[in-house]
Amino acid sequence: MTLATSLADQGFATRAEVFANLLSPQLVEHAVRRGEGKVAKSGPLVVTTGKHTGRSAKDKFIVRDAETEGTVWWDNNASMQPEHFAALKEDFLAALAEKETLYVADLFGGSQPEHRVNVRVINELAWHNMFIRTMLVRPTPDELDDFTPEYTIIDLPSFRADPARHGCRTETVIAVNLSERLILIGGTEYAGEMKKSVFGVLNYLLPAQGVMPMHCSANIGPDHKTAVFFGLSGTGKTTLSADASRTLIGDDEHGWSDTAVFNFEGGCYAKMIRLSEEAEPEIYATTRMADTVLENVVMDADGNIDLDDNSLTENTRGAYPLSSIPNTSEKNLGPPPSNIIMLTADAFGVLPPIARLTPDQAMYHFLSGYTAKVAGTEIGVTEPEATFSTCFGAPFMPRHPSVYGNLLKERIAKGHVQCWLLNTGWTGGKYGVGSRMPIKATRALLNAALDGSLNDAEFRKDPNFGFEVPVSLPALESTGIDPAILDPRSTWADGEEYDRTAQRLVQLFVDNFRPFAEHVDEGVRQAAPQAA
Repeated sequence: MTLATSLADQGFATRAEVFANLLSPQLVEHAVRRGEGKVAKSGPLVVTTGKHTGRSAKDKFIVRDAETEGTVWWDNNASMQPEHFAALKEDFLAALAEKETLYVADLFGGSQPEHRVNVRVINELAWHNMFIRTMLVRPTPDELDDFTPEYTIIDLPSFRADPARHGCRTETVIAVNLSERLILIGGTEYAGEMKKSVFGVLNYLLPAQGVMPMHCSANIGPDHKTAVFFGLSGTGKTTLSADASRTLIGDDEHGWSDTAVFNFEGGCYAKMIRLSEEAEPEIYATTRMADTVLENVVMDADGNIDLDDNSLTENTRGAYPLSSIPNTSEKNLGPPPSNIIMLTADAFGVLPPIARLTPDQAMYHFLSGYTAKVAGTEIGVTEPEATFSTCFGAPFMPRHPSVYGNLLKERIAKGHVQCWLLNTGWTGGKYGVGSRMPIKATRALLNAALDGSLNDAEFRKDPNFGFEVPVSLPALESTGIDPAILDPRSTWADGEEYDRTAQRLVQLFVDNFRPFAEHVDEGVRQAAPQAA
């Protein structure tokens, strides 16, 4: 299909043969023919991303100019001077002009028409183009006929940045110019940089429209009520939202407007390492589909994939269309949420498996964005290590966290939304002593929260964090799980050791929240856990 607005119209001169808006089967053919990847015996395209097997967060920059000076949270976002971006753009366009082949996809960031942006993505790799057309929202043929790009991403993995000339850190660069509406990505083959760049743009634009952008998954129950799941990587955001009994809206990025929770994307980007058909059948099935891209999944010479092999990275990924999951939302959106679930994987073994939050507590935990790394995931990490990522997505938040936090609190109050903290981490002790929270216990508690029955349980007040914790729940007992799991202290062999560990975690929360305290009201400050 041709482009309604040509690259030349945008000022991008090139002698390349341009393949515009190809479908996934065509892009697979191109990728295999060009040696970019191979097709597994089970169907998916399998690719590797070289030395970059995850995001290069320290190589991402926002251009600091009159547009962004007073609107971007510069404590969290690295800046690039306009003159450096001008030099980078000049060199990028020179490199673009020399390409013999380019792939272009015209896509939407956002599923609700009044709150979406038109995004053009220009790639030198066919599989990158397949990835992004899988991950963003695909226009209809009629919508493509008069598609005008509002934001453009140029992704050239072969480009090598010059830190002295371009004002960056290394040969890898992700440069976002919100004034020119142009994003330049070079020196990395990790495709996730493209999707997160669009997320960052929407995180910048939507608050000004009164829309809450969220790093979350979302689904709809049989009662037509929406649940939103906030959580950092590894907490269960994708797993818990892919429930065959509920309609999936999306697994990663959403907006909350006056009328809907809408997906920013048209696909899912799930972790594949040690994926289990028994525990996650819907996601596992996508590893047998031809429109899935598997990143850094190990495959043998006969085309057999090994989801347990982490020799390339722990961060193996699969990108697949939402339609690959049974029971997905036809319009990629649902009603405003009735329940908000904040997920954490507490490797300290301190937090209960579920807790009910007040609106003030919800804002406190949203701004905290807590989870924990476990020993062995990074060099030098030998004990559980707290990770705080404000708004459950600090790397993607251009504006100050208080902007998102206040929007969330307003929407919770307006919609009378029930909020929960769900711990998918450890019980019976910290990582290395205790065990991972049983998935059937997590699902039983989650289902009780979403169907409303958990609200009828007896609750106690947690002495450390002040939130309400259920004392018992018949739905949990029917799973064969000891209800003592609801009281984490009782699961530890040494109660005093639990108390010391709990107070250590409380202090980490308190220390982390200090920069936000002046930006929130007294109710949120009082929602902080209490240090002894």
